[in-house]
Amino acid sequence: MKSFITNFAAFMLVCAVFLLPSCGGETASGNASGESSAAPSAGQSAVQDDVSQKNIVGVAGNSPDHTTLVKAVVAAEYLDVLSNAGPFTVFAPTNDAFAKLPAGTLEDLLKPENKDKLRRILEYHVTTSSLRADFLKDGMKLGMADGNSAQITVKDGKTQINGANIVGSVPASNGMIHVIDAVILAPAK
Repeated sequence: MKSFITNFAAFMLVCAVFLLPSCGGETASGNASGESSAAPSAGQSAVQDDVSQKNIVGVAGNSPDHTTLVKAVVAAEYLDVLSNAGPFTVFAPTNDAFAKLPAGTLEDLLKPENKDKLRRILEYHVTTSSLRADFLKDGMKLGMADGNSAQITVKDGKTQINGANIVGSVPASNGMIHVIDAVILAPAK
């Protein structure tokens, strides 16, 4: 009987801790006026975590060399996709890589009416696995998220994907980022 009373008291204490905050005249939707004080749901990219290893979006978002890529990911509405668990490998062109595109190309791709085209280009930079640099071997073909394949070449110790040099690799909580010096384009269908 004493055990039952102790367990019941502990249960009531737990209930009080969780229920008391809602008893101060506020409604379940937020405050006394009935208005919601919570921000609308924004998806996985809105999760704030300053302790864990950054995901691909967090790593790229903190890189001054990838502001153009982040802008493209936002315009394509892929922020939440690349914030999810993955695993992903992203071949991430630098700002300088985007600057090598013909004049006006990037600006045109960022227009809302070209979102599908931008998405296809970005998808050609992603594979659904976490591939470390030492896994990438000469002659390997990678299936990319857009359904096409990309070719890995290793020559004189330098690794390339479709001719773009991999100049660095950064692990993320949901995969791997390989920094590349060119925007790669899928073969024409």
